[in-house]
Amino acid sequence: MARKRSPIRQLALIACHAALMFGGLIMVMPMIWMLVTAFKSAPEIAIWPPEFLPRVWSSENFTGAFETAPFARFLLNSVVIALVSTASVMATSMIAGTVFGKYKFPGRAILFGLVLATAIVPFEAYMIPLYLQLVSIEWINTYQGIILPYLFMAFGIFLMRQHVSSAIPDELMEAARVDGAGEWWILGRVIAPLSGNALAAVGIFAFIQGWGIFIWPLLVANDQLMFNMELGLTAFQFRFSADIGKLMAGSVVSVVPMLIVFLLLRRRIIENMALTGLK
Repeated sequence: MARKRSPIRQLALIACHAALMFGGLIMVMPMIWMLVTAFKSAPEIAIWPPEFLPRVWSSENFTGAFETAPFARFLLNSVVIALVSTASVMATSMIAGTVFGKYKFPGRAILFGLVLATAIVPFEAYMIPLYLQLVSIEWINTYQGIILPYLFMAFGIFLMRQHVSSAIPDELMEAARVDGAGEWWILGRVIAPLSGNALAAVGIFAFIQGWGIFIWPLLVANDQLMFNMELGLTAFQFRFSADIGKLMAGSVVSVVPMLIVFLLLRRRIIENMALTGLK
């Protein structure tokens, strides 16, 4: 028989949920305000006291932003950078995580520790030497130069290593070897299908990282046509700082793709975080 909760405990639980909902509402309010402001006309934005919802919903700010600045090219650059870096991070994390999780070789612990140590070193510490190397090979203002630092992720390797070592039985790999399967076949046909949640979680983190980069494109991209959304939106802000409507419209275009990816795959992150802690 289920044990009944005391009234005091029920009130405490309700108060806790109410506080969490209130805190969540406060966190999303700036984003909601940005969204509704993007659909307001200039007079409605300047009205005092401000009104939350627009009287007349209009998409003029979005069309005006794309006409004033090459936001379509900014969006394309962000999509290319984010997708390529995400694919590379997922592939390298899958391979390296499997190697560290299932294969024993001399120096494995030291090498894995070095990989994790790269996550501690801030990007600004080696940004200038990397920039000088790109200058020497003439990769400045190119897609490959912008994407290069984001082709692998130490956290992704760690996450896949934890998943593979704890969730993939050694017996499956041994059975595949007995049947004559090679190591790459085992990786693609045995380990990868059983690592969907972990790969999805790594992919989300990699996409968010690749979509939101700012410092490195600011240093490498000299041509406006190579700007991603973050850098292009900043340049647009400095040029049209008084046009709040178009600025909010550009911000919505910049944020929406990350929200869509997260909302579609958020359950996989939670499931993977629960599974990687099991032994």
